[in-house]
Amino acid sequence: MSTTLVLIVILGFFAALFLISWFSSRGSNSETFFTGNRKSPWYLVAFGMIGATISGVTFISVPGEVGNSAWRYFQFILGNFVGYWVIALVLLPLYYRRNLVSIYTYLDQRFGLRAYKTGSFFFLLSQTIGASFRLYLVAGVLQISFFDALGIPFWVTVLTTITLIWLYTFKAGIKTVVWTDTLQTLFILLSVVVTIIVMLKHLDMDTGDLFSTIIHHPYSKIFDWNWQSGTNFFKQFLAGIGITIVMTGLDQNMMQKNLTCKNLKEAQKNLFWFSFSFVAANLLFLGLGVLLYHYAEQMGIALPERTDDLFPLLAIKYFGTAVGVFFLLGITAAAYSSADSSLTALTTAFCIDFLNVDPKQPSTEKKRIRVHLTFSFIMFLVIVLFRIINDESVVNSVFTAAGYTYGPLLGLFTFGILTKRKVRDRFVPFISVLSPIICYVVSSNSEEWFGGYRFGFELLLLNGLLVYLGLWAFSKKVD
Repeated sequence: MSTTLVLIVILGFFAALFLISWFSSRGSNSETFFTGNRKSPWYLVAFGMIGATISGVTFISVPGEVGNSAWRYFQFILGNFVGYWVIALVLLPLYYRRNLVSIYTYLDQRFGLRAYKTGSFFFLLSQTIGASFRLYLVAGVLQISFFDALGIPFWVTVLTTITLIWLYTFKAGIKTVVWTDTLQTLFILLSVVVTIIVMLKHLDMDTGDLFSTIIHHPYSKIFDWNWQSGTNFFKQFLAGIGITIVMTGLDQNMMQKNLTCKNLKEAQKNLFWFSFSFVAANLLFLGLGVLLYHYAEQMGIALPERTDDLFPLLAIKYFGTAVGVFFLLGITAAAYSSADSSLTALTTAFCIDFLNVDPKQPSTEKKRIRVHLTFSFIMFLVIVLFRIINDESVVNSVFTAAGYTYGPLLGLFTFGILTKRKVRDRFVPFISVLSPIICYVVSSNSEEWFGGYRFGFELLLLNGLLVYLGLWAFSKKVD
């Protein structure tokens, strides 16, 4: 791809986002940024959430990971499906009944101020690191593949794109994000579909050959029943449920979109339909992964050392300009659909939970804009810091550590919903910090302590359980 074409595609992509921003921000008021005035069509939210859940990391990694673990990831997706229904039937009614803007306000209502601040702080920490990590990885791919050829330094690329995100989200916030997610989801899915069509043409295959190749390929194996394996079915399935509940149902980023629907019934309808669409989208990515490996084998193409490089390598160097353009659009959309909603959610949580902003008061708008700008700058600094470290194992460890902080949220909300016990609020921060530390120690020594057992995603469930037990120990029964 020529650098001129790359520049045109990127500028066209952001031009479309700014057009959507202008359209969605007309008639906005002080509350629009936080709630979208609760007028979002459920089907728009459902479709847009596909792109929001498929980050740039997923876009690149899932097809490549097929070469390492086949379709074992689909076991996790099945757990996700169940988790979305739990959110729709349990958490959404709770949030709508209490008319929440920040979902962590529930912790204040149920436990007290310290639990409330602790929960929101853990979200802010996890989301800042997580969103920055995902944007950093994708920005790195785009930098090597395209922007180095334009002579643009990495920090300029990141600063420019984060500035653009701030500009198109600062006015209407979540309302704009709901609409931009829809466009970005379309680009993500189109990039996969176009890639598959081009591969079929190159391999002289029809639709029947496509399904036959995927079904009979050794990389299409799904289930793993070895209890010691990190990809064991029960570990993956249960972890899929837990992670979905935590990283969607207890995550301001994802739930803020659901809370923009007109009422509970439409929000639930959104999640039900989304759960099926989510499974279909991931099947599409897994199928793409099998075809990428099949294509490389048939064409005698040497596989890259890192599986994450497989999709970018083939899309840019072997599939022609059209696929290259759609790949660029897909990976850009995947990166920024995650970043723009994260930035909006971080601003919302900090304004509501720490600054006590009233969304309905126009006088708070300047304060909200300053917070929005501050978190944009923080994300920029974190991404540049990752670049300076330039050690993949260290950066991955930081991201993994951020994931530990979702366990306390799981324990806090589960205890609050399932029990009526009164917790000693002052002990909640200590319990919430101690639990991830214990989990890290257990995970680091599990193979030695438990006869070769290796923790996978299910570590999140252990983390939540420890917080739950800690809260029980420092609580009393309500008469």
